[in-house]
Parts: sequence; structure tokens; C-alpha cells
Amino acid sequence: METLKRGTRGALALALALGIMLPSGCASDGAGDDGAATEPYVVGAVLSLTGAQSGLGGPEKNAIDMEVARINEEGGINGHELVVIIEDDASDVDQAIARTTKLIEQDGVVAIIGSTGTGQSMAMRDVINEAQVPQVALGSGSIITAEFDPLVFQTPWTADLIVPLALEYLKAEGHTKIGLITEDTGFGKDGQALVNETAADYGLEVVSDQVFKPADTDMTGQLTVIKGAGADVVLMWSSVAASSIVPKNLEQLNLDIPLVCSHGIAKQEFIDGAGAAGEGVVAFAGKVLAPETYGVGSESYEAATGFVERYTAEYGVAPDHFAGHAYDGLYLVVEALKRLDEGFTSADLRDEIEKTSGFAGIGGVFTFSATDHNGMTADDIVIYRIEDGRWALAE
Repeated sequence: METLKRGTRGALALALALGIMLPSGCASDGAGDDGAATEPYVVGAVLSLTGAQSGLGGPEKNAIDMEVARINEEGGINGHELVVIIEDDASDVDQAIARTTKLIEQDGVVAIIGSTGTGQSMAMRDVINEAQVPQVALGSGSIITAEFDPLVFQTPWTADLIVPLALEYLKAEGHTKIGLITEDTGFGKDGQALVNETAADYGLEVVSDQVFKPADTDMTGQLTVIKGAGADVVLMWSSVAASSIVPKNLEQLNLDIPLVCSHGIAKQEFIDGAGAAGEGVVAFAGKVLAPETYGVGSESYEAATGFVERYTAEYGVAPDHFAGHAYDGLYLVVEALKRLDEGFTSADLRDEIEKTSGFAGIGGVFTFSATDHNGMTADDIVIYRIEDGRWALAE
């Protein structure tokens, strides 16, 4: 197992090769004026900045860029500059593997944050395991931590937390026949499988099970089948930009039944894409869209409101929970780094991340263990409805 020096050499070599200056406070000889080591701590991030999941990856990058700058302005990590090298996987599993390999082999990062999607996060696993570098995934598929890997952690809530809440909600609203529509991705398949496995436990029947591709531009065919099956509610498990086409198609078909969605669509991109057809759509998501739900004055509330204020001032729009997932992924690594002595290895960092307990993040309060690398609970999730073009707490 190599020490931090491997990551430092990679970052410094890259800087020299590109002819760029080292970050402020970083000395190429590894020592400052007082003789203390000042090499940067180098972390990698694989995000979906282009492609079908760019609406998630963009806010994730914004959050990381903003918070890294803040951390360094406040002195870095134990006097070390924090460098996060962000790579775009273009919402593609093969690119996720290639970008992860580059970050580890060329840049020598000590940890990887990402990827944005479930499929990409899982595809990176072989490279992660070969290098023995810890990964904090931002994809929300339950498979990421259900197929347990000691090196892999996860910040979003998983389908096995959201699906029971969604089905309980549908039952309470008096629905009995679900028209299920999901995206053809790891995220969509995860929700699709769990809904089909457990709907009957809530007295619900999936009368139609439809799928669309992330690049599709019309879902009237799938929705027509759902209509013909007699569904009294449409449940959508999706996160890609194409999700916003579904409420428009429902309106075009005069299919006047509710649309209830997973947390994947709880973002401004969906509201903007759906337009007026999105009014009344229900989704399950974290508390960052309504910070008062953290409990005014709580540690989580203070962390979230501070993040919302900084993000809004920097980017002119409030953060969604995808930005929050990246914030959490970054700080889970940063807080672990703060607790480590000089000369630590990636194995030491993995162990320290696993020791996380009671970390008040944006997605909720994280407590990991040797058997739980997600650490979230259903208490971290609330129900929203689109009202007047914004996400509002559902009554």
C-alpha cells in the first residue's frame, strides 16, 4: 500500500508537465518555511458533467468547487492545500472506468468521489479494488452498498429507503393500481425491481411496467399502455433530463391521474423541463429543499442553511439535493483526512471514513459501520409537491 506521497507526486508532476503553478502554500520540496510538509492532499471526483445525467453532475461540480475553495481559504486540511481533480464520465460506464483509472494511475489520488450515476459507480468498482483506494459514491442505487465492498461508501438515500415511503404514500392516498415507468439505467432498474417486489405488501398492484431510454423524446406509447391497464396513479423512477417529458405526455393524453416520483427528479431541471404540466407532481427527497425540516437551530440546519446561502450567492440559484450529495461526499473525505496523521495510506483513510459517526451533512446525519456504508435513515426524507413552479412541502 502506497502512502500519501504517491498522490502528491502525481499532482506535482501533472502541474509541472502542464506548466502551471502549484496551489498557494504548496512547496515542491514538500516543506514550508518552518519545515512542515505542505504537499497538497489530492482527491479525485468522477462526475457526469455531460450526457443524460448532466443535470445532476453540474450541481455536484458546483458544490465541490465552491467548498474546496472555502476549505483552502480557511487554511486547508491540517495546513495542506486540498486539490480535487474532477473528471467527466459523460454519463457513460466505460468513461467512468477510464476516468477513474486516470485519476488513480496518473494523478495518484488518495480517494475517489463519484460517480453521479449508479451504473457508473458500480462500473468503477474493479479499478477501485485493484488500487485499494476508497470511493464515496454519489449514485443512489441500493446495489452500491447492498453489494457490500469495504472500500465503497455512499451519500444518497437508496431505493430501499425511498420505495417503502412511496408505496406507503400511495396506499394512504387510496391508490390501488400502479402504472410504473422507469428509466433504463442502473438507478431506474433498482427502483423498478423493488417496487415490483414489494407493492403487494402495501395492497398495491403494478398493472403496467414500462421503461424508457434516457435519450427518448416521447413516452406517449408507454403511457398509453399504462392508461389502458387502468392505473389510478403513475409512479416514475427516474433521474435523467427526459423525465420531464412524462408529465407533458400525460397532459397530451388527457390522462388525469397523479404522477408520483422518486427523488431523482427533485431538481430545478425537472420543473423547467415540465413547465405547467409539472404542477402537482409529487417527489420524495431530502430536507435541503426546505431547510426548516432539519429542525431550526440543529447542527444539520446550520450546516444546510450555510451551504444554501453560499451556493445561492455563488451560482444565483439554490442547491438541490444532488449538490448536497457532493457536499457530503467531499466532507466525509475531508473530515477523515483531518483526523489522520502525516504519512497515512489510502487504507488508513478508508478506515477513518468508516469511523464516521453523527456527521451532520446535507442529506442527513451519517453514521457508518463495518457493515453499513450508507448510514442514512428514512427520517432524512420528506415529501414535496410542485406548486407555482417550485418545490413545496406536501401537505
